[in-house]
Amino acid sequence: MRRRGYSAGATIRLYSSTSGPNPMSIPNDTAPVAWASQTAGAATATDAIHPPRLSTQDALAQLLAAAFPSCVQPDAVEIVPTQDALNRVLAADIRSALDVPPADISAMDGYAVRAADVVAGRPMRVSQRVPAGHAPSGALQAGTAARVFTGARLPAGADTVVMQEQAHAHGETVAFDAPPPMGEWINRRGSDIRKDAVILPAGTRLTPQALGLAASVGCATLPLARRPRVAIAFTGDELTMPGEPLREGAIYNSSRFTLGGLLAALGCDVTDLGIVPDRLDATRDVLREAALAHDLILTSGGVSVGEADHVRAAVQAEGSLHLWQIAMKPGKPLAFGTVRRPAAAGPSCAGAPHDAAFFIGLPGNPVSSFVTFLLFVRPFILRLAGTRCVEPRALRMRADFTQKKADRRNEFLRARINEAGGLDLFPNQSSAVLTSTVWGDGLIDNPPGHAIQAGETVRFLPFSTLLA
Repeated sequence: MRRRGYSAGATIRLYSSTSGPNPMSIPNDTAPVAWASQTAGAATATDAIHPPRLSTQDALAQLLAAAFPSCVQPDAVEIVPTQDALNRVLAADIRSALDVPPADISAMDGYAVRAADVVAGRPMRVSQRVPAGHAPSGALQAGTAARVFTGARLPAGADTVVMQEQAHAHGETVAFDAPPPMGEWINRRGSDIRKDAVILPAGTRLTPQALGLAASVGCATLPLARRPRVAIAFTGDELTMPGEPLREGAIYNSSRFTLGGLLAALGCDVTDLGIVPDRLDATRDVLREAALAHDLILTSGGVSVGEADHVRAAVQAEGSLHLWQIAMKPGKPLAFGTVRRPAAAGPSCAGAPHDAAFFIGLPGNPVSSFVTFLLFVRPFILRLAGTRCVEPRALRMRADFTQKKADRRNEFLRARINEAGGLDLFPNQSSAVLTSTVWGDGLIDNPPGHAIQAGETVRFLPFSTLLA
């Protein structure tokens, strides 16, 4: 069953509910860490109850290390028509079966000649006409010109193309203003792609331009990694779906649409488990159900320390919790772990343990869940699918504002690019203000303890990259 609002690129199933430094730079040799702390020192009794919060760098490293290596199992590879492969991940290298261009071709509408035959102002007979998509009638006769069009194959013997703007045609002859440089306006055979060259390596996430490149060498189908299977659930008795009456104390479930859209854009096979009641038994039931046939269980809400926050306890009862709380703002109560699945369950995604489904618990506040999805869930899912490059790319940009108060956590501030090429800050950075995510063009990655002064250079993560 497809849910309205999701793109056709993702499969959506609905189930009704029962009611300073570069903080995001990931070292290649990072191994999983357990409850890593930003600060050195001996563990305390308090750490056993409330483990020290991880830095964003350590947290992402731990998630990516758990999902790596992301080798694609041969029986999981899907052969998909190229036109249906947008945002999917290649499971094997794509090699070109031909040279591109396949022959020397004209880069302009004009005349193919031997450069040595051209004398300024002297007419030359036009011996043949070669439209794009047609073969020359034969080799170029000495002292003559061939009328050619952009993309047309050059007749043998032609070594130059003169653009038509520099030519004067009179009936069956043409004259040129000056002798042309040899080799001008010719795209040589194989100048773009050589036969047998790898044009798209395994692990490439397929953009529209990548699909065009594959098509340019004749690929009608592509070998793709299986879509990551993601189950998503939302906790909170206060949540109400749009279209339903908003009872006293309730709020509309905006995150269902935000997170659902983000998963669809990643090409996931999504099962929407709906809203889960704020009860431990109900939460455990949903986790057990979701673990059966999914690579990742994603929840929104219920991972903090409130009396109605049951997700963390449910994961610990049904599996293992490996990570909880990040030293970031917004998004501190992020959780990561695994949920056991029966041995009879289906094969897991590349990198996932066969006997467990991965679990990521997002905060309930809409901005917090949005930001943590972009910074942690997105790269994790891309790594599960076998994508080569998953870390966000940042720009160095000028701050056109002052933020005097430094936070001890790594802040991700919603900001917008102004007409002067600098960044303006959204005035309300509350994790409940969803309008900041629409107003902004991206996130400023502000290191812990740093106050921003107007005019200084900051690290900016554009939504155009984070949402791609």
